[in-house]
Amino acid sequence: MPVYDFINTKTGKKFTDMMSIADKEEYLKKNPHIKQGIGKINIVSGVMGMGRMKTDGGWKDMLSRIGDAHPGSKVHDLYGNKSTKDIKTRQVVKKHQKRQAAQQKARGK
Repeated sequence: MPVYDFINTKTGKKFTDMMSIADKEEYLKKNPHIKQGIGKINIVSGVMGMGRMKTDGGWKDMLSRIGDAHPGSKVHDLYGNKSTKDIKTRQVVKKHQKRQAAQQKARGK
């Protein structure tokens, strides 16, 4: 829901309120001495934590399909449908990548 800045023209007082666009228009009609202040309109939405937005089932389904289309990607790791075989395969690949990197590092010294 948007947050708006208002100014009371009688007192000069500035204040902020959260309301829908329709409620704002009705509020301004009922209070002619109140004017909308110049400033940015802030949209407040639900946020889970760690900066991640709340998502509905449809969006999660879309992310799952994108992840399935791109195995090995970060989206696939987070949202893709993974079988036990896929998980075990990724673990073995990571294990061998670490071992190979350690061997190359040892040779380079």
